[in-house]
Amino acid sequence: MKYEGGSMKGLLSCWLVLLSASILSAADKPNVIIIFCDDMGYADIGPFGAKGYETPNLNRMAAEGMKFTDFHVGGPVCSPSRASLNTGCYPVRVGVPGNFNPKSTTGLNPKETTIAEIAKQADYATAMYGKWHLGHKPEFLPTSQGFDEWFGLPYSNDMWPYHPDERYNFPDLPLMEGEEILNPAILPKDQVNLTTWYTERTVAFIEKNKDKPFYIYLPHAMPHVPLYSSYKYNGKTSSVYGDVVSEIDWSVGEIFSALKRSEIDEKTLVVFTSDNGPWLLYGDHGGSAGELREGKGTRFEGGMRVPCVMRWPGKIPEGTVCDELASTMDLLPTLAALVGAKVPTDRIIDGKDIRPLMFAAPGAVSPHEVFYYYGGRNLNGIRSGKWKLMFPQRYAVPSPPGNAGIHGERGFKEMELSLYNLNTDVGERRNLAAQYPEVVKELEALAEQARKDLGDGENAGANRRPVGHL
Repeated sequence: MKYEGGSMKGLLSCWLVLLSASILSAADKPNVIIIFCDDMGYADIGPFGAKGYETPNLNRMAAEGMKFTDFHVGGPVCSPSRASLNTGCYPVRVGVPGNFNPKSTTGLNPKETTIAEIAKQADYATAMYGKWHLGHKPEFLPTSQGFDEWFGLPYSNDMWPYHPDERYNFPDLPLMEGEEILNPAILPKDQVNLTTWYTERTVAFIEKNKDKPFYIYLPHAMPHVPLYSSYKYNGKTSSVYGDVVSEIDWSVGEIFSALKRSEIDEKTLVVFTSDNGPWLLYGDHGGSAGELREGKGTRFEGGMRVPCVMRWPGKIPEGTVCDELASTMDLLPTLAALVGAKVPTDRIIDGKDIRPLMFAAPGAVSPHEVFYYYGGRNLNGIRSGKWKLMFPQRYAVPSPPGNAGIHGERGFKEMELSLYNLNTDVGERRNLAAQYPEVVKELEALAEQARKDLGDGENAGANRRPVGHL
């Protein structure tokens, strides 16, 4: 998974130059749609082994595009993961180590450059429909971060008075358009329509902007609890979770139909992925990480590795699989290259251009020689190639999980220094630290570099940037 030798680097560099020339010389720039689910586990869609319900549109998307089996998020909870996708950086680098809430007076720093702002450089129309969760004050909303329009929720759909744990005492949850509040207190009867509303807005934007390049960010509220599906899908499968995912699959189908009706299907890159692993604390209302260990909130693969499918007819080879390490952080520099825009050069961007992986270039390998697993401000793990080292830490587990929308009890476990070979043990079951002390030493040296750069705990490191303040 590492670049090895100057010849490989030279080959890929030449390939990227040729690719850039071939794409950017085209008269029409590609449209881009990122579909970002909430708390969808690695094994929650058909191409990744979902059981108990069908996802025919996502199955077709994988058959017509590429499945990424080693695709990671920047953090295993909502706000950090969204900050990472939108900025191309580790969450801790941009000052977002944890979740914002309705009482927060901070947000994603407006000085950061988002994918939407990258797209605006190239004269793209930009829109977002769905959950933001990067600050709800006007200075931090999507319309202040590069989006021409936005319709959706300012934070998670469980941050409302109906939360099963009354200790949170959340205020009413608003539905917003731009900086205006459309509905100051959405109710369950409104949440059942969220997936449909976001899809309808997306389709309308596609049809309105079919003759010019556009970027759409569609971060669904689902399948984050509380789970709601519309009348079209309520009771369609044997589980509430299956109903919700089935409706998300319907949404994907509606988007592809709109692209084909508008005759821009072959001009549009669509990325489907999730913000983190499944919320196992909610039991049957949470998803599945399959063979991966643990889920949301942990730095195990079940929390950080997510399903990802990309489709772009004529550019991404049909029915292909990429097993190389890639990340949501890579989307910003990759899309900048595709649309002919510049990545900021006055700051560190952690993402890499993964066009060679997307387009199955000969010899393409992961551009990440090292990948960090941060939990909040703490460096919990580090990976290079097949090797992943997890440092001693305490992590949460459901004990036991909940049922029917009520969360379970949160328990905690302690782990020792652990080394895993992800090529042979993706479930992180066998600690090989004692057998490969030289690998542990190499990874610990890389971890020291991470600590100098991004810090660890109270040590701030040299290159963290501040969160946005009012």
